[in-house]
Amino acid sequence: MSNSPNLSMPFIMPAQAQKHVTHNEAIELIDALVQLRIAELDLAEPPADATEGQVFGIGAGATGPFEGRDGALACHYGGGWIFITPRDGFCAWIVSKQAMHVYREGTWRLLSDERSTGTVDGLGINTTWNQGNRLSVSAPETLLSHENAGHRLKINKAAEGETASVLFQNAFSGRAEIGLAGDDALSVKVSADGSGWSTALRIGAETGDIAAGRMTVAAISGDAVQSSPEDTSEGRLMRADWGYGPGNVVGAVSQSGGMPTGAVVERGENEFGTYTRWADGTQICARRLDLRSGDYLPGRHDLGSQAMPASFRDPPIASATSTVNSVSADLIGSTFSSCLGDVSSWQRVHLHVFPGTITQGNDQVLYISLMAFGCWY
Repeated sequence: MSNSPNLSMPFIMPAQAQKHVTHNEAIELIDALVQLRIAELDLAEPPADATEGQVFGIGAGATGPFEGRDGALACHYGGGWIFITPRDGFCAWIVSKQAMHVYREGTWRLLSDERSTGTVDGLGINTTWNQGNRLSVSAPETLLSHENAGHRLKINKAAEGETASVLFQNAFSGRAEIGLAGDDALSVKVSADGSGWSTALRIGAETGDIAAGRMTVAAISGDAVQSSPEDTSEGRLMRADWGYGPGNVVGAVSQSGGMPTGAVVERGENEFGTYTRWADGTQICARRLDLRSGDYLPGRHDLGSQAMPASFRDPPIASATSTVNSVSADLIGSTFSSCLGDVSSWQRVHLHVFPGTITQGNDQVLYISLMAFGCWY
């Protein structure tokens, strides 16, 4: 064996003459390979301005002194060249590229590329990694940016029953978790101690249905918003019979114990006129009577009891006006009476007409307008 196995440096043989030549050649190889610096790669022929000790990488199709040395390293010593065959794992600083490279499979590769395309057991940035956290970063902030387009962070799991999530910790104890926790639904979980967990929000993967946990907001109490359009359970933040929208603002008003249970406003019409009723109990009724003025001579005329379109809880505030052919006529006297003797349901008005100066004539019409304002409950 005349050369060393790793760097192929020549050995001094027994009884060798000119031992210094072999020794100096070994020193030159050590000088070139230890802290290896390659001035330039992929040269086809020697540079004219090479200086003592410079190392160059020979490219394909080399000529002149480099012919037949494709891929080798050429070390310039004593006006000549020493050739070295690189081996996988050699590292060198490439001066022309200002970067560290590693030699692998016949090519000098950027060391950072080698770390990304190859595999490492773990990586710690400003901290140490372990088997559970093989990528560990200790920093005030961590940036993941785009490359001239968008950017997507992917967290992949092996099967539906596994977990793919983002965990938020306090002193390395879990407090909140967002992701796929044991199934394919998106969940938001919280914990006070890192061991007991509550699901605050869950979005189904197939339907997109949202399920929320127990909800408490400020002074509002209740378990949740109604669970269905028909849900009127006590204690709900919103009940089906308390919510209003375009579909139920106008409709039949109702109440129970003074609490509205129907629509906000109701408008009705029947043979006796029109009425408007509000959920707070307010009610307005209107009716018009058309009479022939020729039937009523000056003086007092009793028209009897006239029904209004809706009943009142108490005697309402009533008013009556009269016109003859759109010209104001004398006032009308009116008195509200109970409906069929039921004093809790006031609906009928007793009218007294005083035609006064009405000109007699069957071609004239006496219009009597009745208005009543009060409460329906």
